[in-house]
Amino acid sequence: MGLVRTTQTKNGTRPAGDSASLSFLSPNDPVASLRLPSVGSTIVRVKKRDAIFRQATPADAVFYLLKGRAKLTALSTEGREATVALMQNGAFLGEASLDGNRLRTTTATALSECTVLRTERKAMAQALESDRRLFHFFLSFMIARSVRMQEDLMDRLFHSSEQRLARVLLLLGGFDHSDEAEAVVPKVSQEVLAEMAGTTRSRVSLFMNSFRKQGLIHYAGDYSGSIRIRRELRRILSNA
Repeated sequence: MGLVRTTQTKNGTRPAGDSASLSFLSPNDPVASLRLPSVGSTIVRVKKRDAIFRQATPADAVFYLLKGRAKLTALSTEGREATVALMQNGAFLGEASLDGNRLRTTTATALSECTVLRTERKAMAQALESDRRLFHFFLSFMIARSVRMQEDLMDRLFHSSEQRLARVLLLLGGFDHSDEAEAVVPKVSQEVLAEMAGTTRSRVSLFMNSFRKQGLIHYAGDYSGSIRIRRELRRILSNA
């Protein structure tokens, strides 16, 4: 795949973190069983803008995002690309391979430097069968993703583009499961935000400037760095 950093050994090369560096996973971590030697998971470190996996390539493994943020995109037969979802640490990627899909239907790209746990499809299926805690954690993730997809659909049907953008930013900041007053997220292009909010880049620029003037978000004037998002942005969602 070209993304796994290798370490030279007397027997050749092996993925960095193939064994010892997996020990940073706490025994209480719900995915801790994936670090067992019998499972054979590997740590993959992905640079910003590199692909974790690509559409139309073999769906041979499931990935768990340990650190960083990524986006899922899909390319149509006409060559049009759309952003399907923005993911952060604690998310599974490529889980559709467990359903027997032979090829990836999306591309996963790192929005920041990412660390992911790669588990072969067969090993992942066996781990889910043998580890009840992992199974329930995975099931909870899939249910939450299904709910999120329904919320996204309702968002498109009933909310304004300004409200949709506010919701995207709040989700990026993790405010759906955090009580923090503010959060900082790595730079996300206005094109990606426009795709996620179902609007145009020009309107995203207009709304972002408005949010900044209201003190709801902060970012550099040239949009070259991270975005600081405040919980107060939620009030946009309640506007009629």
